[in-house]
Amino acid sequence: MVIRDIVKNPNKVLETPCNTVTEFDKELAVLLDDMHETMVEADGVGIAAPQVGVLLRVAIVDFQEGQDPIEMINPELVLFEGAETDIEGCLSFPGIFGEVERHGRIKIKAQERDGAWYELEAEGYEARAILHEMDHLDGVLFTSKIERYVTQEELDEMIRQQEEEDLL
Repeated sequence: MVIRDIVKNPNKVLETPCNTVTEFDKELAVLLDDMHETMVEADGVGIAAPQVGVLLRVAIVDFQEGQDPIEMINPELVLFEGAETDIEGCLSFPGIFGEVERHGRIKIKAQERDGAWYELEAEGYEARAILHEMDHLDGVLFTSKIERYVTQEELDEMIRQQEEEDLL
């Protein structure tokens, strides 16, 4: 596995819709493995193929909470409900954070690395991360959805307050 360079904004590849995956082969498996290693090295929760310069509909989300990474190939949103606003960041936009509204509950259909289809339901933070990565596959950047930018200081203070609440 190889740690790949993460494409940073500005770069047209980040705004280009990706191609459907049609070959479920060793190259795809290598891409998925490399993307996961790159994401973990960058301390990310998710990564999409265009973020490593590959215009394929491939993304990974890994919450690293004792569950396997979610590999999404050719994902489609099949159900969505509600709306929630929370803070997001992006590996391709280091140091930029903002409040983004997304669906609160979703259901997707996607393919695994062997081409088999599966369905997945998610809500809250997990739904947000999945939708963020799916946007990358359509060339949609989270900065186009930010309602309010958040400074690093504000983010640090929010994290500190959340940690204090968790101790109570």
